[in-house]
Amino acid sequence: MANVTFKGNPVTLIGNEVKVGDKAPDFKVLANDLSEVTLADTKGFVRLISVVPSIDTGVCDAQTRRFNEEAAKLDNVKVLTISVDLPFAQKRWCGAAGIENVQVLSDHRDVSFGQAYGVLIKELRLLARAVFVIDSNDTVTYVEYVPEVTNHPNYEAAVEAAKAAK
Repeated sequence: MANVTFKGNPVTLIGNEVKVGDKAPDFKVLANDLSEVTLADTKGFVRLISVVPSIDTGVCDAQTRRFNEEAAKLDNVKVLTISVDLPFAQKRWCGAAGIENVQVLSDHRDVSFGQAYGVLIKELRLLARAVFVIDSNDTVTYVEYVPEVTNHPNYEAAVEAAKAAK
């Protein structure tokens, strides 16, 4: 598993570490209207999945806004942000932040995504910060488990990976 810290303290990640070349694991999360969303719902597109602990924190806010800006410039790429925040909180935040190019999804109910992608923090029941790019054939082409949860991901590398994926 990836070694990750939260505010300098080691945390335990639950689930399976995903690697480049793996078939993307399926998951079931909730949209802001409480409808279920799975990996198959975006089949045929490249997916850039931005994983954040909580949309209401500074780095998560900045990360989601940055990928929202980048998403407007990407062709055939769906950008998803996943956290364990409640769908109601995500909807409120998206409205206030003007997020239109990213689909923000909640893993609160089942932590299905967190376990499938190895980002569920056992001690906090939050998701570790990570970025995954999945091509249109459901193959993982880019993975970044951010070593310190309070740090930013490598935005440029993730966007380039999304552009390169088919």
